[in-house]
Amino acid sequence: MKKWFSILLAAGLLAACSEDIQNEAQPETNEEPQEETAGEESAFPVTVTDATGEDITIEEQPEAIVSMIPSNTEIAYALGLDEEIVGVSDFDNYPEAALEVEKIGGLEFNVEKIISLQPDVVLAHDSNAGAAEGLQQIKDAGIPVVVIENATDFEQVYDTIEMIGQVTGTTGEAEQIVADMQAGFDEIAEKASAISEEDRKQVLVDVSGLPEVYVAGNNTFMQEMLDLINADNVAADQEGFVMLSEEEIVSRNPETVVLTYGEFVEDPVGQWMSHGGFSEVAAVQNEDLHVVPSDPVNRSGPRLVEGTQALAEAIYPDVFAE
Repeated sequence: MKKWFSILLAAGLLAACSEDIQNEAQPETNEEPQEETAGEESAFPVTVTDATGEDITIEEQPEAIVSMIPSNTEIAYALGLDEEIVGVSDFDNYPEAALEVEKIGGLEFNVEKIISLQPDVVLAHDSNAGAAEGLQQIKDAGIPVVVIENATDFEQVYDTIEMIGQVTGTTGEAEQIVADMQAGFDEIAEKASAISEEDRKQVLVDVSGLPEVYVAGNNTFMQEMLDLINADNVAADQEGFVMLSEEEIVSRNPETVVLTYGEFVEDPVGQWMSHGGFSEVAAVQNEDLHVVPSDPVNRSGPRLVEGTQALAEAIYPDVFAE
């Protein structure tokens, strides 16, 4: 596997096929229940059950937050927590404000740095599970660590947004983001309803590029996006992200190929077009290859709607292109 593809995986940009870990958001409060509106602070302390099955209690609304993965960071910014975010991973690049925040490392994070930032909560991720000792050191310093599950579908993303909203006292904002995402997906699905069974495209989503072509299979955001826009994934019989041989790709014969790594390599479409082994592939013969931005189709956050729209415009330009 090429180095940059490994970096994508390490950054948490590609959703892995991990065990399903059910998160339960269980708010507990010592105050009488009260009606909340968007933007209103939720009652604290708040207790949630994170992806490890551990109950985490946040005593007061966090004023300093460290996010350990780009998807958590994008959600936090969407929740309006710009001023509260004091540390992010080395891979965080959206929104632009995240580029100016203190960096705490990647999967090999800097424990001392995180502790020195004195966060009120650390938003970790399933992908950090291999660094349990480092997470425990942060906990031993008295800092709550909430491990967010590795979402592989839209519903799990909604759960993630709502959990981060609960932990940070932005439940109203979280509910609004979820509602906006659902409305966005509904709008895309409405346009896709015009695509007949006869017109459905056979699509391959290449997430790595030559020579080792890794493709998106089942239980990935790309699979759910393709289902939503009435396109067929030629790798739907595979689980997660898998490498397909040249022969397998030719035998699956996709009509359309979508490339999600264009910002990392030079002329990805040209590489496919000039690769002799793919000369008989329908997408190559018809020059039906398209580059879409990587992050919006891979990160488990609000931009998944944007990513789905980009995928739809690439595959069905006559239906979706504005």
